[in-house]
Amino acid sequence: MEKNAAIKTVADNRKARHDYHIHESYEAGLVLTGTEVKSLRAGKANLKDAYAKIEKSELMLHNMHISPYDAGNRFNHEPLRTRKLLMHRSEIDKLVGKTQEKGYTLVPLKLYFTHGIAKIQIGLATGKKNYDKRQDMAERDAKREIDRAFRERQKA
Repeated sequence: MEKNAAIKTVADNRKARHDYHIHESYEAGLVLTGTEVKSLRAGKANLKDAYAKIEKSELMLHNMHISPYDAGNRFNHEPLRTRKLLMHRSEIDKLVGKTQEKGYTLVPLKLYFTHGIAKIQIGLATGKKNYDKRQDMAERDAKREIDRAFRERQKA
């Protein structure tokens, strides 16, 4: 069986790679309620403004929006509630040291199911300046042009 065959991506934070330099990435589990899991399986999540923070030696995820489950009743969840992330203590301790350094933050990159369990990929990141963003866009455009020229040459 292929390694990625059991992974189903729910949400991807494409803006994070545009706004931040990602230095390391980690996988963490999520503490969710039943209606949140059902809503995630329907693909109704948004990571755009989300961020992770270490509070009282626990990793917490803030501002991740999971839409209320359509068939949920009065037990439906709060869409923007703070959710606990599950990681090994040694990894959290390592992140505490890194995030206390100047400029480092924890940004969610991808939300997915692997073997039926909801996981989130968080990245240890530093913010990009505007000139870094422009430089990345210029490099991406140049690479696209080179690839296009190469394909044209292959056709001829």
